[in-house]
Amino acid sequence: MSAPTDDRALTTDDLRARVAAVLPAVRQDLEALVRIESVSADPARAGEVQRSAEAVAALLEAEGLDTRIVSADGGAPAVIASRPAPEGAPTVLLYAHHDVQPEGDHAAWATSPFEPTEADSPAGPRLFGRGAADDKAGVVAHLGALRALGDDLGVGVTVFVEGEEEVGSDTLPALLAAHAEELRADVIVIADSTNWDIGVPALTTSLRGLVRVDVEVRTLTHGVHSGMWGGLVPDALIALSRLIATLHDDAGDVAVPGLHAGPAADVDYPEERLRAESGVAPGVELFGTGTAVERLWTKPSLSITGLDAPQVDGASNTLVPAARAKISMRVAPGDTCESALAALRAHLEAHVPWGAQLTVTVVDTGEATQIDATGPVYDVARAAFAEAWDGTAPVDMGVGGSIPFIAEFLEAFPEAAVLVTGVEDPDTRAHGANEGLHLAEFDRVLLAETLLLARLAERRA
Repeated sequence: MSAPTDDRALTTDDLRARVAAVLPAVRQDLEALVRIESVSADPARAGEVQRSAEAVAALLEAEGLDTRIVSADGGAPAVIASRPAPEGAPTVLLYAHHDVQPEGDHAAWATSPFEPTEADSPAGPRLFGRGAADDKAGVVAHLGALRALGDDLGVGVTVFVEGEEEVGSDTLPALLAAHAEELRADVIVIADSTNWDIGVPALTTSLRGLVRVDVEVRTLTHGVHSGMWGGLVPDALIALSRLIATLHDDAGDVAVPGLHAGPAADVDYPEERLRAESGVAPGVELFGTGTAVERLWTKPSLSITGLDAPQVDGASNTLVPAARAKISMRVAPGDTCESALAALRAHLEAHVPWGAQLTVTVVDTGEATQIDATGPVYDVARAAFAEAWDGTAPVDMGVGGSIPFIAEFLEAFPEAAVLVTGVEDPDTRAHGANEGLHLAEFDRVLLAETLLLARLAERRA
């Protein structure tokens, strides 16, 4: 732990030097965590998830925090570590998660997914590995800020590191209820989002919700010969295709009545950058109307993420009796999953063709989030980010994806100021092959959090 200073306020240069001093050990800690295959979706690696929780707990305990591993309703292990606030000082809850996504096909990776490897990228050096960014870098960002401040930490802290975020945080509500008093805080810092660009920080102020459904269309009780019955009896794939086609209008806007849409922040997202970051194939038109950020952040979207159908190779001349698709609907901030699901269900029922039998099965849901990012805590956060990024002010951005647990925090602790931040950038490739942490951006993230905690301490009553 760092030695205490005198009573003067720590300057940005002081804190920058402290962060530089702790960075090598923080980097080693991150690499050690990445080597643990804490894939929460894989029951065979439950032991690795447990080992990951124990490693996180050991790191926090070494910083003098009262630390324990907890779980609820049979869920994955989480870590709660705390240090009480000095008199009159606020308490800050620092959230991250230690579980990671499955790594997928190892052949798609340029490096071994669980062996952290530094390599160049077009934007600068990155540390590649599953969880190197999402979200073990969030874990060690909290750890590094505590290390940098040491005995000069002037706020109370509670570090909450979840172990099942990548599988939907099913037991998070039970954890929040069981440990409400331990987790209660004046400020909550959630390190599981992204920055606007390399060199441009961001606070995430809105996220779309998620409704996923499996849709089955049945036209036959069994398969029949396409020559004998084709032209009279509809096959299920044709019926499902026609139904899917009704989800969008000719411009590509979602054509389901009753879904909410709203305005987005006045942020320019140049098409050239959007195409490069999204990986859209050359010549493919972008669809929908409105600004790019409205289409990504504050309007609903519908995508087909799975389809059950016979393979083309080896397919017989048979009319398919039933076909299924998985529909992923992103729900705009300001809407609810219940309302959006009702609208989607009504649309599907109204448009299923030729009297085909329709079954809609809900897979999962997660509410959208809208944060009112105004007030003194947000002013302190924006100033800390601007200092860390050498004068570049943070962007208030939305995220098109969903982080449903944020809504859980907002509901559980309505009086807290919630800051959604993160270590990622547009080319992090979280959840995909070659996930990588931009190392220079991570340095800034660590400095920003250290500045934030120091400046919050200066505001004590």
